[in-house]
Amino acid sequence: MKRRVVIAAGGAVGAIGIGVEQFWRNCLEGTSVVAAIPAAWDAYAEPHSRLWSPLPEIDFEALGIARTERLQLDPFAMLAFAAAREALLNAGFSLQPAQRPRAFSIAGEDSARIGVFLGTGIGGAGTFLHTHAVHLSRGPRYNPFVVSMLMPNAGSALIANKFSVHGPNATYCVACASGTVSIGNAHRAVRDGQVELAIAGGSEFLHDEHGHIFRGFDIAGTLVRDCVDPGSANRPFDEKRSGFLFSQGGAAVLVLEELEHALRRGASIMAELVGFAETFDAHSMMSLAPDGAQIERAIRASLADAGLPAGAVGYVNAHGTGTVNNDAIESAIIERVFGRSVPVNSTKSLLGHTIGASGAFEALVTALTLRDGKTHINRNLETPCSGLNYVRSATAFDPQVGLSQSFAFGGHNAVLVLRRYNG
Repeated sequence: MKRRVVIAAGGAVGAIGIGVEQFWRNCLEGTSVVAAIPAAWDAYAEPHSRLWSPLPEIDFEALGIARTERLQLDPFAMLAFAAAREALLNAGFSLQPAQRPRAFSIAGEDSARIGVFLGTGIGGAGTFLHTHAVHLSRGPRYNPFVVSMLMPNAGSALIANKFSVHGPNATYCVACASGTVSIGNAHRAVRDGQVELAIAGGSEFLHDEHGHIFRGFDIAGTLVRDCVDPGSANRPFDEKRSGFLFSQGGAAVLVLEELEHALRRGASIMAELVGFAETFDAHSMMSLAPDGAQIERAIRASLADAGLPAGAVGYVNAHGTGTVNNDAIESAIIERVFGRSVPVNSTKSLLGHTIGASGAFEALVTALTLRDGKTHINRNLETPCSGLNYVRSATAFDPQVGLSQSFAFGGHNAVLVLRRYNG
């Protein structure tokens, strides 16, 4: 028998808020942070896009990472740890000091029955680029921790090391679907009895001092081009969309738990995770297959995994990048599967694109939407590109089932199905 899997809590560090409740309040208020790209980047290129969504100043020491540790960690790993720490505390777990310096254990839990599943698109690429520049300049301050800083599994490894977790530890690196795939595989591990508890999500840090990462997306033509009015440049599903808003990064982490395990310790349950599926386009390294057949197959397979018909879905958190082709293809697929009445929005209309963390943020938003019976607007939507029921105001509604979907460079498609927890 498949075991039921619930979301006990989440943690978030993003451009619009540090901490889940601040993040969610700002979502519901339609907040977005858009600024000019760092002026220093102009010394190395002439970018077409001039905007990004920067992170706020983050006090990592206040979030549990000492100065000596910060010298040995890439920001993407620290963001992952900060979100995981908040998620565990929000879930009601007690973190006790372990015998190792600056490490903890999760009180009352079998560490071998806890898993960590984290997604990232580029891991410590910022560290790599900085170290490469130091190496070419023959600088004396070559960091001896560079290997452990740039490796993509550093985020999941840090979480497990800091919380003394001995269960399965996996990193999923599938571009923009990384966070969704990590949560989906964590769901399977809990559902199938491999673990009782899973720490799952996505983390990304897309900033480097010379703007290399930004330029890669910019020269590919994926970023917002209409930058005259920064506040309205990012506009998924609008006829005037010109690309996605590049984000500096962020992290979102969920605590997944077997239902009975959660009930025994009196957990406050956010939502239930009931289905997951993934497919692959085998079409292009950088664009969706125009017919959307494999995306549609992933959606229908996730619903079959959940044992639910398409008509049960009352909310879709779309991939919604703001690129011309992606939004058109995704809208057509949603209409084929669900018709035109289901509410649809894009969290990227607020956050911009956090690449490997995006699916985790969107799964968190889907869980909060089901918990609270309200969701955020699709920002800057003036002339919709299709006849779907895009969310235009943050009014209350009553979805029982929500779907969060991600599509990635390379051809990866991943879909999560969540249900309101009603006991």
